[in-house]
Amino acid sequence: MRVRSFNHNGGMLYLVATPIGNLSDFSYRAIEVLKSVDKIYAEDTRNSITLLRHYNITTRLESYHEFNQDVKTNSIVEEIKNGATIAIISDAGLPVISDPGYKIVQEASRLNLPISTIPGASAGISALIASGLAPMPFTFYGFLDSKKTKRVKELNELKYVNHTIIFYEAPHRIFECLEDMLEVFGDRRVCLARELTKTFEEYIRGSISDILKLDSIKGEIVLIVEGYKEDSSEDTANPFEKIDELINLGYKPNEAIKEVAKLQNLERKELYKDYIDYKNSK
Repeated sequence: MRVRSFNHNGGMLYLVATPIGNLSDFSYRAIEVLKSVDKIYAEDTRNSITLLRHYNITTRLESYHEFNQDVKTNSIVEEIKNGATIAIISDAGLPVISDPGYKIVQEASRLNLPISTIPGASAGISALIASGLAPMPFTFYGFLDSKKTKRVKELNELKYVNHTIIFYEAPHRIFECLEDMLEVFGDRRVCLARELTKTFEEYIRGSISDILKLDSIKGEIVLIVEGYKEDSSEDTANPFEKIDELINLGYKPNEAIKEVAKLQNLERKELYKDYIDYKNSK
C-alpha cells in the first residue's frame, strides 16, 4: 500500500509531538496543525489544555487514553474516513511511544488512510545524544514492568543485547530498577537524565553502583544503559552450559547457539552439531 500524506481531499490523522518540559520547544507547524484540525485527542486533557491555552489553540479537545482506547479507536478512525482531520498528542513528546495512539495508527494504516507525523521533542533520543554512551545502534525499551519478578525477567531477556538501551522509569521505582539491573547486567555504565528541558535538568553519569549511592532522585527520568560487553571469562566458558543458560532465559535453541558462537568466536554449524551430540550423550 502506498499512501500520499498530502494533495488529497478528505480526512487525515496527524501525530503531533509536544514539548517534553519547556513550552518553547513547540514548532510553528505543530501549532498551525493543531489550530487547523477538526479535533484533538489527548492522553490527559487536563495537562494538554495548559499547552493549548498558551498558544491560543481553541480546537475541540477530547481524551484518548489506555482506559478508553478500545472503545474510542474505531469511532476516531470512522471520523477520519468521513473526512475529519484529527490530531493525536500525548502529555509530552511523541505520541504512540510509551503512550496511547498505536491502535489508531494500526487501524488507519489497515484502511489505507493518510497519516502524517509532525516531528518534535523525544525524551529518549534527547537523553541518548547527550549521554556520552554509544548512540548507535540502540534499543528503545521504555518502561520496565513495575513488579520485580516480571522486571527481572525482562532484564534477563535484555542481558545480552550488545548495544545501548533506553529506558523510562518513575522516580519512586528508580532505585529498585537499578538494583535489579546491577544484579542482572552487572555494574555497567549508565546515564540518568532527569527533568529534560526544565529548570532542574540534570545528567548523572557513572556506573550503576555509583548512581545507587545517591540519596534520592526526583522528576521524570530517562535511563540510558550501555550494552553487553563480553569479558575474558566468556571466551573460556563452557559453550554448552552457556547455550543452556540462554535457553533458560527464553532464547530458542538456534538463537542461543548463534549467540554463543558469536560471543566465543566459534563456527555456528560445528557448535550446533557438537551441542546436539552433547545433549544426546547426557
